[in-house]
Order: sequence, then structure tokens, then C-alpha cells
Amino acid sequence: MIHSRNRRLRVNESIRSLVRENILTTDDFVMPIFVMEGENQQEAIPSMPGIFRRSVDLTVKECKELFSLGVKSVNLYMKVSEHLKDNTGKEAWNRDGLMQQTIKAIKDAVPGMIVMPDVALDPYSIYGHDGIIENGKIMNDATNDALARMSVSHAEAGADIVAPSDMMDGRVLAIREALEESGFTDVGILSYSAKYASSFYGPFRSALDSAPKDNLEIPKDKKTYQMDFHNSREALNEVFKDIDEGADIIMIKPGLPYLDIVSKVREAIDLPIAVYNVSGEYAMVKAAAQNGWLDNDKTIIESLTCFKRAGADMIFTYFAKEAAIILNK
Repeated sequence: MIHSRNRRLRVNESIRSLVRENILTTDDFVMPIFVMEGENQQEAIPSMPGIFRRSVDLTVKECKELFSLGVKSVNLYMKVSEHLKDNTGKEAWNRDGLMQQTIKAIKDAVPGMIVMPDVALDPYSIYGHDGIIENGKIMNDATNDALARMSVSHAEAGADIVAPSDMMDGRVLAIREALEESGFTDVGILSYSAKYASSFYGPFRSALDSAPKDNLEIPKDKKTYQMDFHNSREALNEVFKDIDEGADIIMIKPGLPYLDIVSKVREAIDLPIAVYNVSGEYAMVKAAAQNGWLDNDKTIIESLTCFKRAGADMIFTYFAKEAAIILNK
């Protein structure tokens, strides 16, 4: 005779929900948003069905709708005009730049929205790299100086949290010191501590034209600064260093193929953990759903819940708006 039957706790939905270990809510989501120049402009991103580049005015409108659905955080990326790109990234800290305009506009229109601008030079670089290049190499320390200036300009515009995604060594400390010296002691740092050199970023790079340019004199990829996907212990090393330098939140990117990293970091630290459900993951689900191979809504909710089960506290996801609509039903 069987005395212990695990299925007793799966008999019906009421019992299953009573003993459920992880609950997904709209509070868990950060929506990445692509911004472009112009007014009343919107462009579809073919590789990411349902995702658009929008001008500032339409971005504000989208933020209002997101907030009404319960999505209270956005992560900003700029589609920078070619004539503004160079090898210094100076447009990144232009007080009247597109990023700074966007931060101000969102905070004016939706004061409760948490605005997390991306901190990296690749959208501003003529080379498509996250760093300043000299003699064919990515210059770590010179890039850190630029990232610090960029972060302070974001804080001046009203950003709540800056999100360095570049993977330069020591950049969290450089940004933290610059923010402190400028009086922005309450502005947080969400550090992409374990960001892997991944094939899953393709649709994102096409959305921003931020892929490394085909130039024999520069690195053809980002493997000299982003992490090797074969490694896991290295992720803990990166995380611990960023915490020591003043990071407030730790990011792991990509997401679904890297849940082992999320779980390992969760066991090692007490700080909040963010995970990025990246563009390639989004595109795969959308392609399969459009072909009738997957149930769109069920797959979205299951995937996002897996991040929480692995130990993430917040999820950067292009599904944020769609998932909020599903959950609000």
C-alpha cells in the first residue's frame, strides 16, 4: 500500500495554486524599449514581431500604457543617427541627446515609472563595439571614463537606475564614484555582471544597428570583453567583483539557456538578481507560435516563471506588455 502520494497536491487547480512555490506578477517585469529620432514615428522590427522602434512622443504613450497594465520599469535603448557616431561615444553624454530627452519625457509623463537607461557605447560607435578602439584593441579604462560621463548625464536627466551592459573591467566602480561625486547618491547601478558573448542577441543588434562592423582592423566580435559561454565559475568571479565595486542589482544575460548561472548566482549572493530574456529567445517563441508549433500565451508565462524559479527577482523581457495583458485576464 502506498502511503505517500505526491499527486494528492495536484488534484485540482485550487490545490496546485495553494502549494505553488513561485508566482509571476507584473511587478517582475522590465520592458526593454527602442527609441528613434523624429515625431509620431514607429518602425516594426521584422525579427521581433510586435516590437517597434518609436519616437519619443510615442515612447511616452507606450510607457503610459505599460504603467496602466502594471509594468512599472523600462530599459531604454537608442537608435542613433549615423552622423552622430564616432569612436569616442561623446553623443552618449550629450545633455540634449535622444537618450536624455527620452528619460526626461518619460519621468515627466509617468513619474512612477522606473527608468533604467542602457549604459554602453555600441549604439554610438562607428565600429559597433562597446568600447573605444585604439590600434585595433578595445581600450578598457578610456571606455570606463566615457561610461561614467554617460551615467552621470542619465542621472541628470532623471534616471532611477543606470544599467552598464558593456562588460569592461572596473566600470561599476568608475560609475559609482562619478555618481557619488556628482551628488547622485540615490541612483542605482544594475550591472550586467555575467553577460555572455551569445548568438541569441542577433535581433537586438539589427534593431539598433549595433553589431561590430566588418573591418579587418578591429575585433570581429565581442568575445574579448563579453564572457565565454563555456564557463560558469567565471560568472561568480564577475558578480563578486561588481558587488565589491558598488553594484546594487546583478544582471545575467542571456536568460533561458543560462538558468544554471542564475541558480548558481542566487545561491551565492543576497543582492537582487535580474535576468534578460533576450531578443533571440523572444524571436524563437514568436516564430514557433506563428507557425502553430507552440501555444503563444502558455509558453510566455511558463518561460517567464522559469526565471523566477531559478532565482531571478526581475525579468527584462520583450514579452512584458503581452505577459501583463495575459496575467491581468
